[in-house]
Amino acid sequence: MHRKYFFLLVVLLCFSCDYFSFEKNKNEDKLDMNIDYSSVDSSPSFKVCDSIIDKAKKTICFRTTIREEISKSLAKYSIKVKKPVDETIVVTITIQSNKQVKLSKLEASDSLLLEISDLKEMIEKSIDELPEIYPAIKRSIPVTTEYKLPIRIKL
Repeated sequence: MHRKYFFLLVVLLCFSCDYFSFEKNKNEDKLDMNIDYSSVDSSPSFKVCDSIIDKAKKTICFRTTIREEISKSLAKYSIKVKKPVDETIVVTITIQSNKQVKLSKLEASDSLLLEISDLKEMIEKSIDELPEIYPAIKRSIPVTTEYKLPIRIKL
């Protein structure tokens, strides 16, 4: 009789213990599968912006620097036009994870492209002359990003 109680007690202890549970551990670390691919942890950066810690200020520094550098480069060209030009173009720049920078797209009116036939080449050269750009960072990994920069052309 004692054997039956002892056996029943052992069986109850075994099935009530968490160590013998067949369920997955509820405290198990899970990967966050909800990754926001539209934002980055750290935006692309120039060397002059590297010391800035605040994400928003670092992005502003990057945008300001890239605008200044491209404007400086474009100012070197002497462009002659037949009629006055005052237009804003949109330049899409791709910054690769391996630090390569290229012109992806140029949005300008057909009349402007006819008036300044070398515009695309001038902008590409300006992009090639940019100082080294460090790529954007997402989860400690360099990633490719695109930036749209409006450029006002007034001649």
